[in-house]
This record gives sequence, C-alpha cells and structure tokens, in this order.
Amino acid sequence: MANEAVLVFETELPIPFTVADSTGIEKGAVLKMTDPMTAIITSAALDTVAGIASSEKIISDGKVKLGVYRGGIFKVYLSGSCTVGDAAVTDSMVNYFKSRATLTEAQLSGSKVAGIFLETGTANETVLMELRIHGQ
Repeated sequence: MANEAVLVFETELPIPFTVADSTGIEKGAVLKMTDPMTAIITSAALDTVAGIASSEKIISDGKVKLGVYRGGIFKVYLSGSCTVGDAAVTDSMVNYFKSRATLTEAQLSGSKVAGIFLETGTANETVLMELRIHGQ
C-alpha cells in the first residue's frame, strides 16, 4: 500500500478497534468503521471514518486489535484541490482525502467528515489535515 497518512503532531492517543486477523494494515492507513467498532481499510468516497492506523497490522499475526487515531495533525494525500479550512472526506483512491466543498449536506453526515485541511493544495499533493472525527 502507498500514500499513508503521516503523523506530525499527536494530540490524542490511539484507541483500540477490532480488526480481522487475516487482514494486513499499514501504519498510517486511512480506516473505515464497521459494526461493532471494527476498522477496515477505506475503499470508497465518503466512507464512515474510523481514523488512521497508529501501527502496522501484519496478516495472520494473531492480533485482532489495532490502535486507531481519531485525532491529531497528519500529512495526507489529496485527490483534488482543497482550501485551508475545508472539511476533509475520504476518496475512492485508498489513503486519499478530498474537500467536501463540492458536496451537498445531503451527501454527508458528521461521521463521514474526517477533519479539516490546515493548508491549501491540489491533486496528488500532501497537505496538513487535522484529524477530528468527533465533534463535527
């Protein structure tokens, strides 16, 4: 996997989510939340965001818990343009974020907003994003 998010400032500690033992997850992978409090790798635009993996999960290593950041400042990849202050959502390209500026309120709920962009950028650039899933 490529283009994982990179932690710049840790503002919150990661919390444990359930993961499948048969799954491999890279450190910095953007994760989708499923029920019950389970994290998988994002695969679509507007996924319900669990957070960002705090460490690597090796395939079939016997572990079924993984620390997931739900807050912090990360360097992330863009799939399109964003302006500082825009809300960030997942994109269909794995580990990429996009601005929700072009989306309607009907397309979003608070759980789909990953945080806010702290820098302006264009497609395939990296920018700082404040991961802030709660309190949206």
